[in-house]
Amino acid sequence: MEEIRKSLPENAQRELKPGEKYEPLLSPQKSYPEVTPYSVCTGIIMVVIFSAAAAYLGLKVGQVFEAAIPIAIIAVGLTGALGKSGGLGQNVIIQSIGGCSGAVVAGAIFTLPAIYILGVEVNFMQMFLSSLLGGVLGILFLIPFRKYFVKEMHGKYPFPEATATTQVLVSGESGGNSAKTLVLSGLIGGLYDFIVATFGAWGETLTTTVVSFGQTIADKAKLVLKLNTGAAVLGLGYIVGLKYAFIICCGSFLVWLVIIPLINVIWGGQVIDLMGTGITQTIGEMSADQIFREYARHIGIGGIATAGIIGIIKSFGVIKSAVGLAASEFTKKPGATATATERTDEDIPMKTVVFGIVIALLAVFTFFAFGGVVSNIWQAVVGLLIVAIISFLFTTVAANAIAIVGTNPVSGMTLMTLIIAALVLVAVGLKGNAGMAAALVIGGVVCTALSMAGSFVTDLKIGYWIGTTPKKQEAWKFVGTIVAAATVCGVMLVLNKTFGFTGENALVAPQANAMAAVIQPMMNGGGAPWLLYGIGAVIAVILTFFNIPALAFALGMFIPIDLNLPLLVGGAVAWFVSSRSKDEKVNAERHEKGTLIASGFIAGGALMGVVSAILKFAEVDMFLTGWNAQYGEAVAILPYIALILFLAGATMKTSKKDTAR
Repeated sequence: MEEIRKSLPENAQRELKPGEKYEPLLSPQKSYPEVTPYSVCTGIIMVVIFSAAAAYLGLKVGQVFEAAIPIAIIAVGLTGALGKSGGLGQNVIIQSIGGCSGAVVAGAIFTLPAIYILGVEVNFMQMFLSSLLGGVLGILFLIPFRKYFVKEMHGKYPFPEATATTQVLVSGESGGNSAKTLVLSGLIGGLYDFIVATFGAWGETLTTTVVSFGQTIADKAKLVLKLNTGAAVLGLGYIVGLKYAFIICCGSFLVWLVIIPLINVIWGGQVIDLMGTGITQTIGEMSADQIFREYARHIGIGGIATAGIIGIIKSFGVIKSAVGLAASEFTKKPGATATATERTDEDIPMKTVVFGIVIALLAVFTFFAFGGVVSNIWQAVVGLLIVAIISFLFTTVAANAIAIVGTNPVSGMTLMTLIIAALVLVAVGLKGNAGMAAALVIGGVVCTALSMAGSFVTDLKIGYWIGTTPKKQEAWKFVGTIVAAATVCGVMLVLNKTFGFTGENALVAPQANAMAAVIQPMMNGGGAPWLLYGIGAVIAVILTFFNIPALAFALGMFIPIDLNLPLLVGGAVAWFVSSRSKDEKVNAERHEKGTLIASGFIAGGALMGVVSAILKFAEVDMFLTGWNAQYGEAVAILPYIALILFLAGATMKTSKKDTAR
């Protein structure tokens, strides 16, 4: 077996020069072990374990963790311990199959528990089919766009989560200085986040209210800034880079420094219940966070939706090309010689994808019509159209969001789906409990489809960088989806019978409770915040006119500011360390090592996040909770600055020896 390079090629994360080609770690001209009994069985075991754990913890403590990086770490460790040869390709398959857990869990727990919360019964098969069909559609709708996102847009998107996972897989396989750097930074980042999340040694979030003057401004003017002090989010910002981090934060600044204070000034003395959810407070009595959740966040949702539609229009050529490719396969004459395709560029045949989409949509229609979801065939057709149109259109939006910032705005897009579904279903005569259940099942299918699309584009980018076979990733992703859907829905059924989602000692299920709060008034004649959606749409159009990436800006308006400001800090560090030398080669080496350290922060934070969530579930005593409440926020700035200095200092020490392959 040939020796694998110790790190990704120099041109892995930058745009290629004219005539330049990206060469992955595994040569396209050779075959490597990928789909083996070991990799498939291990991947399925990872799906079961992490689907159950993520569903359980997400519903019990309201904390959803991303499974991809922990699975990659386990895969590397297990493959190394067993002495498996050709481990890199197999580990990609393990991670790809196992990654189905996070995607399906997010789709399921955001919507389906809301059915129980609203007092409507749903059986296992209905939940299973909602998750399964959504996951299958997410995979099938994304495959035609694989080449566009992972190949044609090479170097134009940072793909932060894919970067971190790839660094884990590559460094674990090759060892050497890269592995040592990743392990060290992973230990530092993981220990840092663990101390904060579990023991509360200092504040997880630093806000301007830490001083009395800032608290007064927050109370009177609703003006507040927040910054998450976690190592993982700082690492994410480094990989996202200064350009996108700045645009994202501009969206946050518009909402938190302009729109929220403006809403307070104009309507501060009024009670405004846009969606009929039972709001009784005046806007002036709300905190800035409440105003964001109830009003300003919807501007971000409108911006995301409009930016997505604009993106679809602008990439019409890509869609046309994908459709043309499918049509060419159907019109190809029998016996025609097929053009040879490199192993690393092979997809499931487009003809198979098209047939798969048709079969999946027929299954959705059958499920809606005869599975107890709706009352008649006409309503089933309406539900099918909602699923097909929104899932297809916003698959690319979900993939774009993951490619830019590593965060999928699936909750916002699902919220809009629920509103649209509720309005349409009421119009065709489906109201009350039956209407709520139908809207939530439809929303569950869409939510899982979009969640899967975002997760899958990460897997495919990892495979592209490393040099695995896309066709194999695509085929086995379906197996992971089936297992994840069965596991998640089984766990959900057991949890409902054991704890319930309403009443004393019930499961938290915060996302599902939010969805239930929206859907109930909608089915009883409530409205939707169309004005706020419209403002977001106008902002997206104006940004597009001035050639500013509207989706990144809209993500900033939707995602809480405490998760966006650290991106700007990390992006600033990336810019600083990669621009200090007059030698561009030294700058590139420093940036590469910084990416490795940032990936370690993300990996360590993700792994310890799982441990911390388990300890929270077990109600382990948080020893420093009282200290944190009184002093934690003021103290937080010191370890955070130390973390930034470590990231910058360790990166600046890079020499050619450090990055030797």
